[in-house]
Amino acid sequence: MANDGGRKQFWKRSGTKVPGSIQHVYGAQHPPFDPLLHGTLIKPGSKPPTTPVKLKKVSTFQEFESNTSDAWDLGDDDDELLAIAAENLNTEVVMETAHKVIQNHSKLQEQHKFLEEHLQEEKRVESAELTSVSCGDNRLVKSVSEGHTSSSSDNASENSSMQRSQSLPQTSTPPLASGMADFNTSVTPALTEREASRLDKFKQLLAGPNTDLEELRKLSWSGIPKRVRPIAWKLLSGYLPANVDRRESTLQRKRKEYFAFVEQYYDSRNDESHQDTYRQIHIDIPRMSPEVLRLQPKVTEIFERILFIWAIRHPASGYVQGINDLVTPFFIVFVCEYIEEEEVENFDVSSLPEEVLQNIEADSYWCMSKLLDGIQDNYTFAQPGIQKKVKMLEELVSRIDEQVHRHLDQHEVKYLQFAFRWMNNLLMREVPLRCTIRLWDTYQSEPEGFSHFHLYVCAAFLVRWRKEILEEKDFQELLIFLQNLPTAHWGNEEISVLLAEAYRLKFAFADAPNHYKK
Repeated sequence: MANDGGRKQFWKRSGTKVPGSIQHVYGAQHPPFDPLLHGTLIKPGSKPPTTPVKLKKVSTFQEFESNTSDAWDLGDDDDELLAIAAENLNTEVVMETAHKVIQNHSKLQEQHKFLEEHLQEEKRVESAELTSVSCGDNRLVKSVSEGHTSSSSDNASENSSMQRSQSLPQTSTPPLASGMADFNTSVTPALTEREASRLDKFKQLLAGPNTDLEELRKLSWSGIPKRVRPIAWKLLSGYLPANVDRRESTLQRKRKEYFAFVEQYYDSRNDESHQDTYRQIHIDIPRMSPEVLRLQPKVTEIFERILFIWAIRHPASGYVQGINDLVTPFFIVFVCEYIEEEEVENFDVSSLPEEVLQNIEADSYWCMSKLLDGIQDNYTFAQPGIQKKVKMLEELVSRIDEQVHRHLDQHEVKYLQFAFRWMNNLLMREVPLRCTIRLWDTYQSEPEGFSHFHLYVCAAFLVRWRKEILEEKDFQELLIFLQNLPTAHWGNEEISVLLAEAYRLKFAFADAPNHYKK
C-alpha cells in the first residue's frame, strides 16, 4: 500500500509536466537559464514565465491526443518566449558566458590534439620496433646496406645464422596468422572492406585448436587471401593435420623424411638406369613458368631434386613432361610465406636462408605428391587418364554448345590437339600464374577438384571463346588460336566468372553422366 501511495503522490506531483506543456526554449544565442546560478539577474518581483496547463483527467486516447498534439508545433509562442528570455538576461553576462564556453572548447580541442599526437608517436615507435624484429616474425627484411666490411664478417655470419633460426615457419596456426597480420598492417597496402572481412573470417577459423576443414573448404572456394594461403593450402591438401598441436611435429617429421629420400636417392641420378629420367627433368625445367624464376640456378636445383625424388618413388608413372609445371604454384605460394615481395617471379630466391629454402622445398614436394596421388593415371603409360578426360570434354561440349563442337569438327580440329595440354598441365600454360594460383584455391576446396572439377572448367574455358572460334574459318588459324588464347590480362575476376560457369555445368551434368553422352 505504501508503494501505491508513493506512486499516486509521484504522479500527482508530476501531473503538470505532461507532453505538450510549453517550456522555455533557448536557442543557440541564449544558453539555458539557471535561477540558482543567475539569481541576481532576475528582476525584483518577476516570476519565471510559465504557461499553466489545466489539469484534466485523460480518459480516452482522443483526449490525450488533443492535449499533446501541439508538442512539436511551431507557433507564435516562440517569439514571445524569446522576448521574455531577452528581458531576463543581461547582454554582458550572456557575452561573458559565451566567451567562457569558447575558451573551454578551445582548451578541449588542444587537449584532444595533444592526445592524438601522443598516440601517433606511440604508433611510430611500435612500427619501428616491429620493423626491427620482423625477421623473427615469419618474414625476411632485407638490410639496407648490402656491403659489409671485412672486420665485421664474423658478426655478419653470426647474424645470418640467427636470422635463419628465427625465420623458420611457425607450424601452429594462430601465431602464423597473427604474426603475419601484425607485420602486414604497416607494410602492405590497405585491404578493401570485403578483403579485410574475408581475412578476418579465415583468421578466426584458423585460430581454433582444431580447424574445421569443411568450413575452410567453403571459405576457400571463392579464393584465399594471400596472407593465409600457405597454411590453408597445406591443410586443404592434407599435408598438415587439422589439430594445431600436431602440426609442428608433423612438419618436422615430413621435412626430415624428405631429405632422407634426397640423401638416399639423389646421388643415383647419374646411374645408367636413371640417367634418362634426370636428363628429361633437366631439359624441362627451363621451359616451366614463370620465365624469370626458372632462370635462377637455386630454383633449378630445388626443382630437379623434387622431380627426381618423386619419379624414383613412383615407378608406375615415373617422370612425365608436365609434372614440372605442377611444382611451381606450391613453390611460389610457400615462398610468399617468408617474403613481402608482390612480384615473387622477380624475387631472388637465393637470398633466403638455406634452412628456409629447405622447408619450402620439402613442403612443395609433399603437397605436389598429394595432388598427383589423385591424378596419377594422367601420367602412367599412354596417359589413359588424360585420354579419357579429353573424350569426356568432347562429349560435354557437344551437348552444351553444339555449334562450337560442329565448327571444330567441320574444320577437322581434334580435341586432343589443344585439350591434351589443358589436362596435362591443368591449364597452367593457358592462363597467367596468378590465375592458376586462384584456380587452385577452388580446386583444393572441391571434392576431386583436380581430377573431376577440372573437366568442367575446361569446358567453360572453351565455350568462353565461342565468338572467336566461330569467326575462324581455317584449320591452322583455329589451332593457333586455341593454343595461344589471349589471357595475359586475366585476373581474379575472369577466373571467378569461369569457375562459376564450371560449377553450373557440374551441377547440371555431374550427377547425370549419361546426359552429355550422345
